[in-house]
Amino acid sequence: MFSNRPEMKIPLIKPNLSYEEANAVKDVVLSTWLTEGNLVREFEARIAEYIGVRHAIAFCNGTAALHAILLSLGIKHGDEIIAPSFTFFSTVSTVVHVRATPVFADINSKTFNVSPEDIERKLTSKTKAIIPVHYGGLAADMDAILTIADTRNLFVIEDAAEAIGSKYKGKRVGSFGKAGMFSFTATKNITTGEGGVVTTNDPEVARMLRLYKDHGQQGIYYHVIFGYNYRMTEMQAAIGIEQLKKLDGLLMRKREVVRKINVNLQGTENLFLPVEPVDAYHTYMLYTVCFKDYDTRERVTAGLAEKGIQTKVYFPPVHKQPVFKDSRVSLPVTEDIASRCLSLPCYASMTDEEIAYLTDSIRNLLK
Repeated sequence: MFSNRPEMKIPLIKPNLSYEEANAVKDVVLSTWLTEGNLVREFEARIAEYIGVRHAIAFCNGTAALHAILLSLGIKHGDEIIAPSFTFFSTVSTVVHVRATPVFADINSKTFNVSPEDIERKLTSKTKAIIPVHYGGLAADMDAILTIADTRNLFVIEDAAEAIGSKYKGKRVGSFGKAGMFSFTATKNITTGEGGVVTTNDPEVARMLRLYKDHGQQGIYYHVIFGYNYRMTEMQAAIGIEQLKKLDGLLMRKREVVRKINVNLQGTENLFLPVEPVDAYHTYMLYTVCFKDYDTRERVTAGLAEKGIQTKVYFPPVHKQPVFKDSRVSLPVTEDIASRCLSLPCYASMTDEEIAYLTDSIRNLLK
């Protein structure tokens, strides 16, 4: 069958992969050592140094990494974990997997990050942790969140899946909480295909994470807990090492792309561009705009698709998913933003011609 869809002219995201990554994977394959080994250890060491923490533990993907954090902190049935609903599903599904209760907090209408004020309203005697999500590469309000956590003796688990390289007041995300999680799927600013890393300064948490990721083995065939097979492969690590070498350069180029998109779209009626607070360094894994209403968003989405421009809604609220059909949670800001937002193409290799085609198309559709 032939598709009626137009040829894709501008994809939403384009991974920055080249001969360095291909050659690194080839070397691993020819070495015949494919399971977790020296390259994973090197990748972990490089991540720890880059983020500025004592420990980094690599996982097969970010969901597994977040699950292992919850297990390592002893989160269990009866505990409540506060998290935003405006996030990818695994932020919340991992809480359910450890039989804890997710408690949804609303977001800030400008940054799309979890609202510290709503976190305060959702606290109970059962609250054990807060999971702030650094939405799209923009750091959450960590000072306010850490103050709440310190007052109540709560864990802060940073969901930094989208935010490798992002900063809050000059310090890299993933270094603020008890632990931080990064994801390296192909949509992220750097990728290992699949893959994730946990960062922490706590040696006991790091020890437990290593047990949980490798069947609970304290030594060869010596199992002290019931763990999982969450290990990263050498191929993933080989790609990750090369990607990490390029990261700061990629982020600089991406921020220049964003600057040009902003200049072209500035002042467009009924279009609200992403913000970057003065104390943050945004890495724009997502470039998310908002329209005046749902109908405008849908009309622009359809118009861009006809022009071969890929877009996506990041994210439909988790609390509105079928698995939470019995939920009576009301998050007015989340629901409003989710009904009007749209993530536009934005990648480091985006050309001036692509930027002009994208922004001219949007401006014309909004006339």
